[in-house]
Amino acid sequence: MKTYATYFQNDAVAPLQYGEINLINPLRQRLRGEPLKAGIEALPVFCGFCGTDHELMNMGRKGLLGPKFPAGETRLINGHEGVVWVPEENRFAIVLIRGGDSCDPTRFTEEESYFEYGCDGADGIFCDKGYFHPDMLLHLPERYAHLKKLPLSLAKRLVFSDPYACAVFQHERMCDIGEAQNFRVVLAKEHCDEAAARKKAVAQTFDRVVIFGLGTTGLFIGDQICRNHPQARVLFVARSDADSEKARFVTKVLSCEYLSCGGMDEAETAAAITEHIGGNATVFVGTSGTETEHRIAFLHGVLGCNGIYNSFSLGPRVTFDTMPFGFKNQVILASINFTQSHMETAIRLLCESRFDRLVQLIDKETFIRDPIGAYENKIYAKGAPLKTAVIWNPAYIDMEA
Repeated sequence: MKTYATYFQNDAVAPLQYGEINLINPLRQRLRGEPLKAGIEALPVFCGFCGTDHELMNMGRKGLLGPKFPAGETRLINGHEGVVWVPEENRFAIVLIRGGDSCDPTRFTEEESYFEYGCDGADGIFCDKGYFHPDMLLHLPERYAHLKKLPLSLAKRLVFSDPYACAVFQHERMCDIGEAQNFRVVLAKEHCDEAAARKKAVAQTFDRVVIFGLGTTGLFIGDQICRNHPQARVLFVARSDADSEKARFVTKVLSCEYLSCGGMDEAETAAAITEHIGGNATVFVGTSGTETEHRIAFLHGVLGCNGIYNSFSLGPRVTFDTMPFGFKNQVILASINFTQSHMETAIRLLCESRFDRLVQLIDKETFIRDPIGAYENKIYAKGAPLKTAVIWNPAYIDMEA
């Protein structure tokens, strides 16, 4: 079957193209031990752009995409965030993007393998139609089960299902690590029983949280912490002015605090952070994608003793002086993943959220006419929206809702 799509290829000049291509439908398994199944047809309706897409495009320029292509192919349909329509089941769905010969594809081990729709070994959703594993087409909440047109506001919220699921996973892991890291400290201080110490250690993990950066992943991690730990103090730090749209969203919608570090050097930023939160951070989340974040945390000492450094940026190198790092008993966490249960939680929470206000649309014809130009001059250019999405199939979208 043929379809029209945007797709990545190894090409120094045209690493991303739009045109007619041949679809493939190999047998795949959702999890290790489950049967191999052919994909069923789905029609992408609403698609979001992710920074991973931009990075893959740049890899194609350098001729590095070979391992990412589906077996036997020399191209990869991009896109992994959005909503599809499943004709066979007469419903909308969110694609669970990762599966494979693994017990848990998001935490695969050396002898396991995985695929990832739109990213690694499997075609994504920037296409008129595609094939997806039937057990990886996740349901919307029951009240939306009979929709024939998806409200635009809901589509905008659901485009975040993938990154918000990452945040659910991040919160879970910070709880796990914070408990294991510090329950013995609580035991020593409070002489309580172990169960009580473990519970208090989780709560104290989020006493003073610094989130460095104002991207969507940081916003979602902050939202998860605030939802689950009302006593937590969460401070976002970034260069944007305090009256910027993103900063206002942090303070007004998420009810977190915000510190603009524009014009400050690293030492000044570190001092301003510790003064603002009244001490050292119990958790420092790096989401800015810059080298600055780890230097603020370690070199300038913002992360406190027994604290967690959650590295959520792709690209920067994290370095630290082993002497203070060791004696301060700090932990570095780095894992950008999620399971099906995390994504199902994300879908449920996003339906009731206000994250749709963060999404702006790009016209489909503008995008497919010059996809590379759209990435470089609109979607990821300076001053670009926090999140850009495209209505791929307007027949399934209610523009007034």
